[in-house]
Amino acid sequence: MRMKELDVNIDGILQVDTMELPSNCVIILSRGKAKVAELPAFAETKIVTHQGQVKRVKWDEGEEF
Repeated sequence: MRMKELDVNIDGILQVDTMELPSNCVIILSRGKAKVAELPAFAETKIVTHQGQVKRVKWDEGEEF
């Protein structure tokens, strides 16, 4: 899987060490969960929601010619 889960403690606090994250990434929060994914060099990233919650994340990757 491309997305990796981040730990959210029992109090709902997300602590992230930015030195351990990829240089270009996205963090998505939904339903008390947090996930991180590195952004590809050339892509369109879509976050699909349903009733205000993240349902799916899609990547449409390409390459410059």
